[in-house]
Amino acid sequence: MTDLLSQLFSFQDFGELVALVRNSIIAGAVLGLVGGLIGPFVVTRNLPFAVHGISELSFAGASAALLLGANVVGGSLVGSVVAALLIGLLGSRARERNSIIAVLMPFGLGLGILFLALYKGRSANKFGLLTGQIVSVDNPQLGWLIGISAVVVVVLLVIWRPLTFASVDPDVAAAAGIPVRALGLLFMLVLGLAVAVSVQVIGALLVLSLLVTPAAAALRVTVNPRLVPLLSVAFAVTSVVGGILLALGGGLPISPYVTTISFAIWLVCRVVGARRESGGRPLRSPRARRVPSAAAGNVPS
Repeated sequence: MTDLLSQLFSFQDFGELVALVRNSIIAGAVLGLVGGLIGPFVVTRNLPFAVHGISELSFAGASAALLLGANVVGGSLVGSVVAALLIGLLGSRARERNSIIAVLMPFGLGLGILFLALYKGRSANKFGLLTGQIVSVDNPQLGWLIGISAVVVVVLLVIWRPLTFASVDPDVAAAAGIPVRALGLLFMLVLGLAVAVSVQVIGALLVLSLLVTPAAAALRVTVNPRLVPLLSVAFAVTSVVGGILLALGGGLPISPYVTTISFAIWLVCRVVGARRESGGRPLRSPRARRVPSAAAGNVPS
């Protein structure tokens, strides 16, 4: 038992190791910001399944790029954007969307496995695409990641209010003149970009722990439209950066640490939310119920 714990949490020469993964820590913090901001919309719009579907095609694109010796980030982006467009264009209804995602997921995973089987390079590169790596973020990749993340954050901030309105009540938003379908497609593209950059650090199989779990945890303790994204960002950054720092000790993939921290935060928030509800303090306040009207008031007629 002691040997196992020392393997999981060994912090010998920790300071030197932290310096070696500086890029990954920066990348983790940036991804936490992106995941924390986009996560509440993913949960509100019932798109966790779509995140997983996009990640599978992102994995296929990254695997193809790895096989061909091309830019892995570029391959991941292509796969994510193709998946996001297909889901956004063909899955306007929830039932259709789930069916399309269920078709795309095994197809993308199968292609990715095929490309990795044909790849003759380092096995760590293969494994990292699925479960993430803490030493794989070099300066060019960090530049790509920060640039794409900046695009995602800027677009989200621009469309934040109408997107909130359309996410809470799409029928009323459409009646108010908001282009709900176009907004939904734009959001899917932004989500595709967020998934593509997340796969580079946390891996394709566990991207939900970054883009869904922190937001789900935040929504368990509050529905305040200002507090939810702030808490979601805090939870996501804590999960990713904390996971990277803990993973340094054992030299293991970061994914078990990130997912465990993320799940622990969600579990605590669920207990807190349940206690509030049982104590007669409902999470949904009158102000929270007026979110759609507040959002509508900022949409030009």
